[in-house]
Amino acid sequence: MAARRTSWTGQRVTPMGVPSIRVASPWARLWQPFWALPLAICLVAVVIGAAMPEVERVFADQLPGVFDGGPEGARSVLSTIASAMISVTGLVFSITMVVLQLASSQFSPRVLGNFLHSRITQMTLGVFVASFIFSLTVLRVVRSATATHEAFVPQVSVGLALLLVGLSVISLIAFIREITTSIQVSQVISDIGDATVRLVEGMRPEPVGEDGAVLGKYSEPDESISWSADPDQARLPVHMGERHGHLVSIDYAALLTIAEDLDVVLVCEITVGEFRAEGQPLATIWGRSVDSSGGDEAMAAVARVRSAFVFGTERSMFQDPAFGVRQLVDIAERALSPGINDPTTAVQVIDELHRILRPLVQQPDARPYITDSDGVLRVVHTPPDVEQMVRLAVTEIMHYGDGSIQVPARLRTMLDDLVAVGRTEHRPALEDLLATLAVEAMPDPDGARTSR
Repeated sequence: MAARRTSWTGQRVTPMGVPSIRVASPWARLWQPFWALPLAICLVAVVIGAAMPEVERVFADQLPGVFDGGPEGARSVLSTIASAMISVTGLVFSITMVVLQLASSQFSPRVLGNFLHSRITQMTLGVFVASFIFSLTVLRVVRSATATHEAFVPQVSVGLALLLVGLSVISLIAFIREITTSIQVSQVISDIGDATVRLVEGMRPEPVGEDGAVLGKYSEPDESISWSADPDQARLPVHMGERHGHLVSIDYAALLTIAEDLDVVLVCEITVGEFRAEGQPLATIWGRSVDSSGGDEAMAAVARVRSAFVFGTERSMFQDPAFGVRQLVDIAERALSPGINDPTTAVQVIDELHRILRPLVQQPDARPYITDSDGVLRVVHTPPDVEQMVRLAVTEIMHYGDGSIQVPARLRTMLDDLVAVGRTEHRPALEDLLATLAVEAMPDPDGARTSR
């Protein structure tokens, strides 16, 4: 059905690629929880710890003698490793909890995910627990000589346990370095800024011409392209059903495929990052072929559309650059609170926001239309809005920074630069923010110099 085309969907438009952004696939969601990687490492340790001694029984004469001690020596080594590893694991876990508490109180509760997703922390916990489990698994097969059985010492397995100890020491050093670096406010701000910039860069697809050549990453939008709902056409609303939460990601490629298969236009009624309760609107399917009677075919189409929207209990940086801005603004607000009173941190946040916003205001707003390979409009969505991002970055910091010397001056410096380099359509909003800042903030012509 992908070859069929209908004229009611609007005029033919320039082919537009699907936004090249990450999709929260089931595989990616599987590895998101903090415990996923440590659990996988532990399972591998159990399998190797159970299988390796059996391999040594069969190929004892062909394997090198890694450990020369007897059964008592092997038991002593493995017992020492197990007790030491479980003790250090508790220490690592305690340090992690302290860091999370510090991040929540000093920065923002919304930055906790950045710490929990640290692969170094997950690897460290996994290696320590794996060393403990591996040692216990091997310890059970160590046997002293009896009247009926010969002594058995899995030498290679004991050697692997010693190797895990060395790996644990290296992991501990890497963990300490990671922790001491990650709790620095400048590093936290920079990491969030880096992730946001990468996400913004990937949000805009590269338009492709008829000859297959890339036309440029940020081509000028075609103002003649538009779409409006035809009330005479059949439509099928898609609701949340029993789900609720924040929209984490949209699989645009899947929506495009669904729209082509059904020969319809899919209109997204939600933006990434928004919260939806049970039963709220999610999308609308428009088209002559739409079965709005609620039959099996309609329910199948609704289920396919729902599967392209991934929800979570909290916002994520998968496809939501505004969440990066939100985290930075939260850090600035916390720094400007009376209990902390750290305007220099707020200035660092403004500098990072400046870095994020500067390329944004030099680009046109992304087109909300996704077309198929024939240029037929198939999906209408709401891409990130530049002016909303700017207002999110400025208004709250402007409010809470009123009375500070550094903050209004740095905001003014940032907005002046954005006005100078921004596109014509973005300048009214920027100039409006500048005018508001001039009215509410304390004027200080020398503040820009003193805040450096």
